Amino acid sequence: MSYSKKRYLVYFFITLFIMVIPFITVNNNHLLLLSFDKLQFHFLGIVYNVSELYVMPFLLMFLFIGIFAITSIFGRVWCGWGCPQTIFRVIYRDLIESTILDLRRIKNKQKDIDYNKRSNQIKKYIAIVLWSIICLIIASNFMLYFIASEDFFTYIQNPSEHSFMIMFIISIAIFLIYDIVFMKENFCTYICPYSRIQSVLYDDNTKQVSYDYTRGGKIYENSVKSIFKLKDLNANDECTTCEACVKICPTHIDIRKGLQVECINCLECSDACATVMKKFDKPSLINWGSTNKVINKKNISVFTKRNITYFTSLFLCIFLAFYFSLDKEDFLVNVNKTTQLYKTKENGVIANNYVLTFHNTQDKTLIFHIKLEDEKNYKIKRFESFALDAGKKIKKVLIIETTKDYIKSKDNANIKIEIKTLNESLKVIKNISFIHP
Repeated sequence: MSYSKKRYLVYFFITLFIMVIPFITVNNNHLLLLSFDKLQFHFLGIVYNVSELYVMPFLLMFLFIGIFAITSIFGRVWCGWGCPQTIFRVIYRDLIESTILDLRRIKNKQKDIDYNKRSNQIKKYIAIVLWSIICLIIASNFMLYFIASEDFFTYIQNPSEHSFMIMFIISIAIFLIYDIVFMKENFCTYICPYSRIQSVLYDDNTKQVSYDYTRGGKIYENSVKSIFKLKDLNANDECTTCEACVKICPTHIDIRKGLQVECINCLECSDACATVMKKFDKPSLINWGSTNKVINKKNISVFTKRNITYFTSLFLCIFLAFYFSLDKEDFLVNVNKTTQLYKTKENGVIANNYVLTFHNTQDKTLIFHIKLEDEKNYKIKRFESFALDAGKKIKKVLIIETTKDYIKSKDNANIKIEIKTLNESLKVIKNISFIHP
């Protein structure tokens, strides 16, 4: 199977996966959702509230380190095989313009469209309209990662009440139209920061689009010697100079001149060369491999020092995310002191007032109850068990007083309260400060 067909399959599965994720739920929780209106983060069916987002930094680090690790091992494979910009350009240029409307040839991306023809002008407008519809679908799907799908379809029916959401979707769609139709691959070359920093990750062991100069490098023999610091290239002259690899390149480069920053590792040039060289019963002059493999004929190992560092960092990100996720509380309770530090009554009893904010993060009603760990020195003067509906918040006043057996310490005491649910086996332990004279 050619690289192009493999890449199209990858594009299809990535697109399908991205489109379906917002609709997948586990125990009525989403697989991946960062809800701004509900201040929740859903990940693999687990819900984290805004005060529990300590897991997200590790996931973001895993994402960015993972991209750099992939680049270090496989070259710029992200740009050619996974980047949305590349996928969108293939949909617009190869599917809409070339396959559906026959405005250009897929095998010759260098030839500009002749807009002097009236028919081509009409086809161009049709292409933009078709892409605009797709952009609205893409923007709506993007919003589903920030608004739950069940809420989104309710909101979309009342656009006047959710004008910000509608404007956000339209803004994303307009940006995609401008980017894909007018900026084209210039976005990768001049704007995308990754294209600027990825070159520092390359070395002689990094897999990338490589031209076999030992077979077809005669026309560039002198420059190749200086680039790869070779005394003698002994290059054959198998290249037919048909320039099929140049014509098909979406970023308009000549891979025979060496890897360039514009190259996105799509390997379309390899397929084009393979088609031509097949007529001579020879393999393609362009392959996916490292400099040491293609030019110097050396076997390489994935386990270099740099790659091992990446693997270790990725493992730590996963481990820390899992470790901190174990501290997730079943419900949220914030304890705050009132403006009055303490109160001394006539019988010598000391009282402290607290304001507790309860947040039921479960999908069922919970009945809350509080119990003191040290019931010898302290007692609850004011608090009654109560029921709180799913997803609701409420503030309650808690008054703790000293008992007659209270032994005054030199410093303010730290006491523990156990907040549990009577209808579910859930509980949270809180340390609070009891202030006295």
